[in-house]
Amino acid sequence: MSHTFLAVLFAIGAAVCIAIGTVVRQRTAAVVPDDSIGALGPITTLVHSPIWWLGTIVGMVGYALQAAALGLGSLLLVQPLLVLSLLFALPLGARFSGRTISAREWLWAAALTTSVAVLIIVGDPRPGQPRAETHHWVMITLIGLPFVALCLFGAHRRTGSARALLLGIAGGSLFGVAAVLTKGVVHLVTLGPSAVLTSFEFYALVAVAAVATSVQQSAFQAGDLQASLPATTIMEPVIASLLGFVVLGEYLDADRKVAAVLALAVVAMVAATVALARNAADSAVSVPQKVR
Repeated sequence: MSHTFLAVLFAIGAAVCIAIGTVVRQRTAAVVPDDSIGALGPITTLVHSPIWWLGTIVGMVGYALQAAALGLGSLLLVQPLLVLSLLFALPLGARFSGRTISAREWLWAAALTTSVAVLIIVGDPRPGQPRAETHHWVMITLIGLPFVALCLFGAHRRTGSARALLLGIAGGSLFGVAAVLTKGVVHLVTLGPSAVLTSFEFYALVAVAAVATSVQQSAFQAGDLQASLPATTIMEPVIASLLGFVVLGEYLDADRKVAAVLALAVVAMVAATVALARNAADSAVSVPQKVR
């Protein structure tokens, strides 16, 4: 089997696990009362829930598969495939909420599948460097840290949909950066344990992933998943793919004649992702609402 084929298989497996883990964690976070939120956010309460841990463990398996996929393929290949998690979250959320999937939802699912297929097949993503250089991380920090800080500051001053949206944007952006760090760490693993433990990428990954998870749970708990889930789902592949292109030198092997087709595929993917994420959120929140 080629590395690209294996990367696609691992990415699809990751998408399945991410879908299961996300739906489970959404449903548990949605019923956390505001007066139970600790200094670290709703995770303070959620760590006492066996159901939340089940969703978290499944999500960790998904992350392991994502890491394996990134070790074999580019960010431009793997990250769009992870968006397909919404296709698996759709029937799962519908099952939990006891509803049927509408024809419109199936059409959006078909649009998402088609757009991702066009990006992968027509775009033909090509790999770049496995790790970003030090000056790249300096620039990412100088630009990204203020951006995330502004989102968190704005979320702190708002409630409802606006708070969930800003937290979703911040969490998705951090997960996008974590994807780039993951690719670097996976490369270092091939060089031996000492290479991993003496690199800043490993410790940065642990820190970024921890903060991203906490922010994501806060977004889920904010009460308006229709705002937070689309934002998180869109921002992660956008940031990861952008960094893959700008920092790692990845690119789509397509000429100008198909550039318009790829642009339309990106627009269709974003539109379908937002639509399906909102539907998945509708299913996830059809549980008893938390006490405010």
